[in-house]
This record gives sequence, C-alpha cells and structure tokens, in this order.
Amino acid sequence: LYVATNNHVVNGANSLTVTFNDESTVSAEVKGTVPSTDLAVVKVALSSIKDDTMSEIKVATLGSSDTLKVGESCIAIGNALGYGQSVTTGIVSAKDRTNSTNTTPLIQTDAAINPGNSGGALLNMKGEVIGINSSKYSDTTVEGMGYAIPITAVQDRLDDLMNRQTREKVDESEKGYLGISCATVSSDVSEAYGIPEGVLVTDVASKSAAEKAGIKANYVITKIDGQSISSAEELTEKLNYYAVGETVPITYEYLKDDAYVEKTVDVTLMENPNAN
Repeated sequence: LYVATNNHVVNGANSLTVTFNDESTVSAEVKGTVPSTDLAVVKVALSSIKDDTMSEIKVATLGSSDTLKVGESCIAIGNALGYGQSVTTGIVSAKDRTNSTNTTPLIQTDAAINPGNSGGALLNMKGEVIGINSSKYSDTTVEGMGYAIPITAVQDRLDDLMNRQTREKVDESEKGYLGISCATVSSDVSEAYGIPEGVLVTDVASKSAAEKAGIKANYVITKIDGQSISSAEELTEKLNYYAVGETVPITYEYLKDDAYVEKTVDVTLMENPNAN
C-alpha cells in the first residue's frame, strides 16, 4: 500500500508508522523521495494490515489541478499539531506561486495549514485530490497563506516513486562518481532562455564516467535511471544510491540544429578521484 506525503515529513526519520481511520497503526518504510519537489512515497506491507482495516481503505481519486480556478472552494485534510485528523476549508487564493523550498509552482490557499497538515490532501468540492499540503507562510503580519503541491504537475513523479526499484544508500566510500559540475535549470530559467528544465552540465571532468559516456558541457540531464530530475541537488541525492561500477541510464537533451534532442546513454560510475 503506497501513501503519498512530503519529503520533509519523512526526512531523517529512523522509523515510520501509519495510522488508519480505525486507529490501527502499522510500520512503514520510505519507498522513495524527491527533495526538490518535497515529495515522498511511503509503503506499507499489505500483510501487516488487518482485514477489517483493509476493507475500510479507499484509494483517493485524483482531480486536475490544471483546471483549478482562483476563488474555487477547497478542503485541506491533515493532522494539525498532531491532535488527530483535522479538516479546514478555504478557497484557491492563487496558482503558480513560487517557493524557495520547492521547484514546482504551488497552489496558494487560505485554508488553515498548520504543522501536522503537511502531506495531507487538498481536495476540491468533489472530494478529488488536487494537491498535497506542503507549507505555510508564517509571519506576524501574514495570515491565511498556505501552499500545496499541484497533483497534476507531480503525478508522473509519484508514479516513478511507486514503481522504482527500492534501493539503499551506499556507503560514502562506495558511492559512484559521475564527474560533472552542474546547475539547476528551473522552470523560470527554462522559459526565459529556452533551455529544457533539468540539470545543466557546466563542466565535465577529464577521464570521468560522464566523459566516457559522451556527456558534454551544456547538455541538460533530465532523468537518471528513468526517474525525472529537476535540480542539481536532486541529481546528487539520487547518486547516493549507486555504487562504483554500477551502470545507470542517464537521459539528457542537447542542442542540435537549433532544437534540443533527447538521448539516453549508459554510464558506468567510477570512483571519486578526490575521495580520501
């Protein structure tokens, strides 16, 4: 059983539990995370869920965050302050809001979002999930500014997290080395300069794994092992799960005849020459 939540909810946790609406609690594990978009998927073994509980579980219906209109009513569900399930209502205050902690443009709502609401669903009035509650703006002069990750924008990411092979982080001494310097191409930069969103390669180390695979400066990496990436930090985080000698598919786009062309190459990761 997979549960979508925020990366900041599970980040650094030594153990996880999921509590269902009948108050039964089971252990859970992190299936995968995307720090740049504050997404995470938690998995629960079906064998650990009682039959009575299982019969009450319903899969959420996803709506479209693309068709949302400002002023439309919405409902935020969560566990405010850890007191138990809570529900607040409001409207969609704005769309496509930027946030320094998330590379995805967010839904702004005046529905009360407080600590404990993170990872909860933002619903439309049909009961469909239109977003994942993520953060609020907190200031003595500010009230009613909460943010949610739009579900349509990240549905592919959630599918990737659910379907990807479960991997464990490798020891620092065993971690594979790609051999590039890079920078994030955000949606704003992409729109302004016509560069694909992803990770811009600014430099390639001589005799590195990237150079041997044909990756060059000014290429834009968009996927690693079939998983979309949108920031340099996300690429670095994903490489923590691959050891020296492993071969990983990397997808990039490069400029050819005034248009960007996509290509996927297999890269065999090497040892970091600067490692002690």
